[in-house]
Parts: sequence; structure tokens; C-alpha cells
Amino acid sequence: MGYSNTGQSPTAASLASAGFGPNTATEAGQGTVNLPDGPRPVDQLPRLAAETTAQNPWPVSMLSQKFYGAVERWPSAWVTGQITQINTRRAGSAYITLRDDFEDIAMEVNGFGRFADTARQFVQGDRVVIHGKPNLWMKRTSLSLRGDTILKVGAGGSLKAMIDELRKRLKGEGLFDADHKLPLPEFPKTIGLICAPQARAEGDVITNVNLRWPSVTFKVVHVHVQGEQCPGEVAQAIARLDTDPDVDVIIVARGGGSFEDLMGFSDERVVRAAYACTTPLISSIGHEDDWTLLDLVADLRASTPTDAAKRVVPDVNEQTQLITGAIDRMRLRIRSRVDNEDRLIEGYANRPSLTQPLTMLEPHQRLIDDSIQRLDIGLRRIVDDAQLTVEKAHASLTALSPQSTLNRGYAVVQSADGTVLDDASTAHIGDDITVTLKKGVITATTTSAAV
Repeated sequence: MGYSNTGQSPTAASLASAGFGPNTATEAGQGTVNLPDGPRPVDQLPRLAAETTAQNPWPVSMLSQKFYGAVERWPSAWVTGQITQINTRRAGSAYITLRDDFEDIAMEVNGFGRFADTARQFVQGDRVVIHGKPNLWMKRTSLSLRGDTILKVGAGGSLKAMIDELRKRLKGEGLFDADHKLPLPEFPKTIGLICAPQARAEGDVITNVNLRWPSVTFKVVHVHVQGEQCPGEVAQAIARLDTDPDVDVIIVARGGGSFEDLMGFSDERVVRAAYACTTPLISSIGHEDDWTLLDLVADLRASTPTDAAKRVVPDVNEQTQLITGAIDRMRLRIRSRVDNEDRLIEGYANRPSLTQPLTMLEPHQRLIDDSIQRLDIGLRRIVDDAQLTVEKAHASLTALSPQSTLNRGYAVVQSADGTVLDDASTAHIGDDITVTLKKGVITATTTSAAV
């Protein structure tokens, strides 16, 4: 614009006419221009764009004012589209990203007062009609629509409605059931990471994982994370990492974006690929407020890529503390057990039965001695009683024996056959008889017998 009114890049001739000689520029578009250090008065600036040159350009502020003036002359208009982002957090203001219903084109809409109060009723995915006037923010020279009226068209045909319909259908098939979800490995060795090339999400995941668990290795698959190529590439990447026997867990990561930017992760191909995946899968798409159908089918949903890194691996410092604490408790228990055994052994060693073993026999010895003494006394009593009994029997026998009668002067007369003669009539004259006296025996012949 500053070199010609054709809108084309400057040529060597136009550069020369603008004050650039052969020594001031080696190639088209290169060289040095001397301009005053301070601002120039407005009356010294070119009035029209065609009058600007490299030596006499407009400052950015003037071009922004020219834009502003042109935009101010534009009329108000009604526009229709779909809300992909809406921010009504600040009271009295609303900021909306409005996307065309059919083309991949979006614009910024802002409004205040009554417009902001009405906009609070709308959510991401709503189709709306907005009336407003084009507005230019001069500090950034950014164009937006200053809205004053917003009306709802309805959910029919909106992206959010289509995704909701797909969500209901897939939920009915059981793709989001909790019993299908897999537990994450406690100590993964290799992590499969699906993300955009040179994406911040990749650095966030790898950096935070390495800080928490340095021994982990990564297998990174770069894909498009928005646009038409996104769903197919993400589904293929999931299937590829799932067949890799070294991969213990898969992370699908993407930074924040508008509702339309994240649509690829709500594609049915991606959801079914995640459902068929036999390797635990973590969805880390967008920010905490964003959601996709991949979040519902994944085994774990992380609010951000950094959150995924914190949840996929343990903290090495925490694990070290746990191990150290466990070792300390084991040592304490072993020491306590050994101390108890030492005290038990010491108690056994100090018992009198071990220090003076013979003391163990003293009670038994006393029992034996007492038993022998009682046995001796008992036997003596038995003998004495038996002796007394014998003496009494002897006395009785002595008193009743024939000898005792003979001792008193009596005699026992017996016939020759030994029969005791106790009746004189039984004896006959001439019979031989035996007379037993106290001392000795007399043999005689009967000469007479009288009764």
C-alpha cells in the first residue's frame, strides 16, 4: 500500500522512486530507511494511502484509525451461526465465538448490558441469530461484531445436537459402560502419546512424566488434532499403539481450543477405536471445561495434559518416601521382635532352674524323703500291729493247747492206736496204753478199769 496503489509487492523501480538506490538495497524489499525518532504532525503525513512511501509512511495508529473510520461507516446486520465459545463470567459483558453453520469460518462477537444478560442463557453449541454493528478495537486492530440482540434458532442441526445424538446412540450400545474401563498400570514402562507435532501438550506430558518417573520411555505418534484429517489419524494412531506390545498405556493429548477445534475427538471412528483398544487409554483433550466423546469412552479422563502426566505415573519422591517408610517400619518390627526374644531368653537365663539346676530337684527330693519317712512309720505300725496280733493269738493258743493242761498236772491217756481214752469203760485189762505227761511219755498195761 505504501509503495503503489496496485496492492502488489514493490519492484526495483518503485523502490528507486521511493528513495532506495543501488547501495541501499541489495534485494527487493531490503534496505535501510531513515525516519525521525519522534512523532510527526498529522498535517505532515500523507492524506491517502496511495500517497504513502517508504520515506513517508503512516504510523500504525493512523492506519488503525483509517480502519476504524471505515468500519464505523459499515451498517448493522443480522448474522446467524453456532456458538463455539462463550464467556459471560464478567458481569455486564459477553464474549462469543460465532462459527458459520456450513463453512470453517468464525468471528468474534461481544456485547454489554442487556445483550450480555441475554447471552447468559446460551451455551456452547447453540445456533443463534445476532444483530450488531461491526466494531474495530484499535489497540489490536481486531475486528469484531458489537452485538445488541441475540436470539436462539434452536438445536436442530447444530454440532452440539449432532454430537449429543451420537452420544446417546453410542451410550445405548454400551460404549461408555464403566465395567468396560481398564485400570491403569501402576508403574508403566512405556507410554504411547498421540498429539500434534511440536505441540505444547507433548512437552507438558513428557516433561511432567519425566519429573515424576524418569525411567519411563515414550512412543510418540504425531497426528492432526483438528480438521478433517484428525478423526482418521487419531483412530489409526490408537490402533497402532494398541498393537505395540511395549506400550503399557496410551495418552491422547491436545491443548485447549474452541468447540469446533475439538470436534474430531467426538468422531465415531475415534470413539470406536478407543472402545476396541485393549491398552488402558487416557483422554486429555482441551481444558477442564471442555468435553468430547473420547472423554466418555476412555478409561480415564484428565482435565489437562499436565493432569494426565500426573495421573499416569506415580511420583518417584512419594514412592521413595513410601519405600523408606516401609523399610523403617520393617526394621522397627524386626528390632522389636529381636528385643522381645532377647528379653525372653534373658528371663529364661536368670531363672533359678538354670542358674542352680539342683533347686529343681529339691521339691521332689523333699517329697521322696517325706514319702520314705511316712512309709517307714506305716510299715512299723503294720509290723507292730501284726506282732501284737501274733502275741495275742499265741497267748490264746497257749491257753487252749493240751500242753497247757499237761503243765497243770494232767495227763493224756491214749490207746495203742492213738485214740485218746476219755472213758474207763472203753479200756480193757491187758490193753497197752500211753500216758503223756507234762514232761515225757509212759507206756503201761491196763490191770484194772473202774467206772
